[in-house]
Amino acid sequence: MIQLLPINETGVDNSPYNAISAMAIELTTLHLGPNSPQELTRADFDAVLADADLERLRRGGVKYRQVKKLKRRLLEKAFANFAGRAGKERQAGFRRFCEEEAAWLHDYAFFRVLMEENDDSAAWNRWPAQQQSIERARTWLRDLPRDRQSAINDRQNFFCYVQWIAHQQWRDIKSYAEERGVALMGDIPFGVSYYSADVFARPDEFALDWSGGAPPELYFKDDEFTQKWGQNWGIPLYRWDRMRANNFEWWRERVRAVRRIFHLFRIDHILGFYRIYAFPWRPRKNKQFLPLDWNHMLEQTGGRAPHFAPRHDETPENCEANKREGEEYLRVVLEEASATRVIGEDLGTVPDYVRPNLHALGIAGFKIPQWEVHNEQVTPGDKYERLSVATYMTHDHKPIRALWEEAFEHPTATSEQSRFDLAKIAVFAGFDPKIDKIDFEKDFYSAIMDALFKSESWIAIVMITDLLARKYRFNVPGTTANSNWTRRMQRSVAQLRASRKTQARMRLIHDLLEKTGRA
Repeated sequence: MIQLLPINETGVDNSPYNAISAMAIELTTLHLGPNSPQELTRADFDAVLADADLERLRRGGVKYRQVKKLKRRLLEKAFANFAGRAGKERQAGFRRFCEEEAAWLHDYAFFRVLMEENDDSAAWNRWPAQQQSIERARTWLRDLPRDRQSAINDRQNFFCYVQWIAHQQWRDIKSYAEERGVALMGDIPFGVSYYSADVFARPDEFALDWSGGAPPELYFKDDEFTQKWGQNWGIPLYRWDRMRANNFEWWRERVRAVRRIFHLFRIDHILGFYRIYAFPWRPRKNKQFLPLDWNHMLEQTGGRAPHFAPRHDETPENCEANKREGEEYLRVVLEEASATRVIGEDLGTVPDYVRPNLHALGIAGFKIPQWEVHNEQVTPGDKYERLSVATYMTHDHKPIRALWEEAFEHPTATSEQSRFDLAKIAVFAGFDPKIDKIDFEKDFYSAIMDALFKSESWIAIVMITDLLARKYRFNVPGTTANSNWTRRMQRSVAQLRASRKTQARMRLIHDLLEKTGRA
């Protein structure tokens, strides 16, 4: 996730292993641009894409599999040109990058080569036995004939080159944003994939027999598993004692990598630093466990039950221990973040000690107006802490226009929940909670935007879908739906600019931002 913010609002001038995909800036929709690898010529670009149906690829959702293949071919051509005719200065820049990023880059590149050896599968626990740990895999490599070793070394250099290009592109876009008074807000997830180079290279720092997630949540009415068992994300838990022993080396490198390309960043599920909900089964077994009751579940897991790790919050002693340890880990993040501001996604089942502790650390938490309810009263925006980020929706929620449609236009099984949420948003915006008689465009939209921008929160964020009053959703938590994370804008920027309705909406937003002092 990337948010664009005015620099004067921020007050300031991704995991190293789960590295950023190169060509993300210029080639998301497969265009050759000024920040594409300089080794890639127009002739190369046209030749690689000669048999690709770009119009079809650009319609509808992002078709990751096809686009990845095309990007890979483009990058391979660029690397071949680099290896064959790069100048001394360019070669020196690449070597310098590899040296500076050596703490993670070579393990990552080796992991990518091993993936290729195994049909591009990241499931390292299903690879041949001699490749299932990084130590054994290196022994396997040393035992290969020299020509095979050389070919694998060249391939590792390719993957290092891809990361170099990505690094250059992100640094360029950061500079481009700064020149225009815009700050980039990035994202760093609390957890990493079980099938990641991180886990493969440093398995002793992860508890691989538990899957991290979130506890049962009744709010998500359209997800039966989440309501009954919670969200099982499949992320391995951290072995904080092992990380402490090396001064949290992995976390420090991770934060430094994010800091270099963003002005501020959000930690997804910051609650995990204090405690995380752990499942004794991997997500692929969720369907198997869905119909079971508690006792039958225990029979299947050998008596191991979902629980909060390292401990639950049911006693004052446990709360104090969780708070103390979470603060220790977050201080490491803040130390490495330096002047880069940190925001914590503190949503879900939030222990009472978390938000005061985040505030004391100088980490801004989130304010979702319809969830900020105390003593059955919606908290007004002028009561929000300054050190907070206000937004109606995140990528996990239905857009406001979709809620409105469900509540008043095309009723569904979740219409009652939609009306309930809209009623609280209405109160936050100064309406009577009974809003079924008002018009969304003429009355509701402008009022809720005004209320959000008037809040005391340091930053107010509007999802692009809410800004443009669209209905499509980015992600359904706890699911692996094909539509998750594939949505893109259905109109180009040029088309949006040409739309009178969009022009009027943007003029309204501009006026509200000026009126509330956020412009």
